[in-house]
Amino acid sequence: MELKNKKWTHDEFNAIRKEVLTHWPTGSEVNFEEAVKYHENIPAKRHFAKRLVKAKNNGETLTQPRAGVALIDEHINLLNFLKNEGEADLLPSTIDSYTRQNQYKEAQNGIEESLKAGRSLLNGFPAVNHGVKGVRRVVESVDAPLQVRHGTPDARLLGEITIAAGYTSYEGGGISYNIPYAKSVSLERTIYDWQYCDRMIGLYAEHGVEINREPFGPLTGTLVPPSVSHAVAVIEGILAAEQGVKNITLGYGQCGNLVQDIAAIKALEQLADEYMAKHGYNDTVLTTVFHQWMGGFPQDEAKAFGVISWGAAAAALAKATKVIVKTPHEALGIPTKEANAQGLRTTKQMINMLKDQSFPMTKELEIEINMIKAETRCILDKVFELGNGDYAVGTVRAFEAGVLDVPFAPSKFSLNKILPARDNNGAVRLFDVGNLPFTPDIVAFHKDKMNERAKAEGREASFQMVIDDIYAISKGNLVGRPR
Repeated sequence: MELKNKKWTHDEFNAIRKEVLTHWPTGSEVNFEEAVKYHENIPAKRHFAKRLVKAKNNGETLTQPRAGVALIDEHINLLNFLKNEGEADLLPSTIDSYTRQNQYKEAQNGIEESLKAGRSLLNGFPAVNHGVKGVRRVVESVDAPLQVRHGTPDARLLGEITIAAGYTSYEGGGISYNIPYAKSVSLERTIYDWQYCDRMIGLYAEHGVEINREPFGPLTGTLVPPSVSHAVAVIEGILAAEQGVKNITLGYGQCGNLVQDIAAIKALEQLADEYMAKHGYNDTVLTTVFHQWMGGFPQDEAKAFGVISWGAAAAALAKATKVIVKTPHEALGIPTKEANAQGLRTTKQMINMLKDQSFPMTKELEIEINMIKAETRCILDKVFELGNGDYAVGTVRAFEAGVLDVPFAPSKFSLNKILPARDNNGAVRLFDVGNLPFTPDIVAFHKDKMNERAKAEGREASFQMVIDDIYAISKGNLVGRPR
């Protein structure tokens, strides 16, 4: 395995594909030529990439939940409920934890126990075990665009089966499905394995079948500064484009300050266009996804609806192409289908009320956009330099040096030196910039913002602010003020 950001040849890909399809017996059901013909007959209204392009052109913000259960019929019923009762525009199949760890035997046991119990005993849909035939039953029973959502470091077989079955969008990436999810899986390994996934989707594109790819934007979902998540998003977008992916959705997790959140989506669009063009990927369609608050939620359902509504408003005013919706059961565990639909309808109502309104380009918003772009460029350009012109190699070296760093990540390959906290207006800043390659004026900007809050609160800027902010929203606030 030699890691480099270079498109794999057909021979390189096919040599590995033979081995990947043996990882579980259902791999034998994958027939690429048959899958291409099947995709050619999927109507536009059920095609993820086409629906996103239509939304982007029309200025729409589409809604999408998370959802998945163990058994096929129950999964079909769940998705149709969320479409009909939740008014969801796009639908997911969220994959179970065993499949995410490639533990297909345990997933099979979960299916069998679920059949005995008459209810799902898995926290998602075990697509690999159901195979192409089983997964295609879902595709043919749900009249909406479908995406695979998971959290899998090695998602090669999952990708082969679900795309062959007719799914038209695939989430994840070699950085975003490693650093926030795994402890001891090397970046070289996951970036390489996700090059396989991207090359597979690139092969479909070569045969006229456009599959949407979506790196996971929020990362750890806890006070992640926009520039950190944007840097990862742009890198994963570039890695996908190099392997031939033509339709990419880049994501961002809500921080909570409205101006910063709107600025983040606008900056992400501009940075993605800039860096894709800079490196010659001019035929890639780019869209955005806004994730409603990924941190701790209030247990009180009424308060949870407040958090959901705020995320919906931010997504609508930012003009994100789609929004990933939370539920009022977020603090309690896996939601009921009714609670999931409630979150969707709440979001849809807010989007519909705001769709004809625009947020003015204020001086504050302009400053925020420019700061996010400046910070992100510092990181991206240093990664490119460390890799001697190769983003794949540079990413590995950047994490080793702390040039790329994700706060509160479980991975031992992230230095975890940066410490985010909110400023006096609730925007996410850096209490400690760690080894991020920021210019002195950017470092000073963050320090000034933290000192401004400290003065307002009558206390020293300290690690306690970080702790207070992590729990603030679940306790009913945005900024973790001292009592």
